[in-house]
Amino acid sequence: MTKHPSAVKRHRQSLKRNARNRAIRTRLRSFVRGVREAVSAGDGAAAGERLLTTTRAIDKAVTKGVLHRNTAARKISRLTLAVHKLSTTA
Repeated sequence: MTKHPSAVKRHRQSLKRNARNRAIRTRLRSFVRGVREAVSAGDGAAAGERLLTTTRAIDKAVTKGVLHRNTAARKISRLTLAVHKLSTTA
């Protein structure tokens, strides 16, 4: 490890950022899993509610720089499609 003060600070910052990003990513995966479980269970109301919270969380992750905007758009699109297919078939 380096002893230069600016390098030490950058390392500290990278560790904090890494922990924050990991927490956000884990939270996102949990939200997405919740939507997918509601869709597979056939619960349209729960899937719709969870989709709203998941969409907000994904958009927030984009503003924080955790996800690329195209990745977020793809995830939101696929989840929305799954929820809408569920509501049209029911």
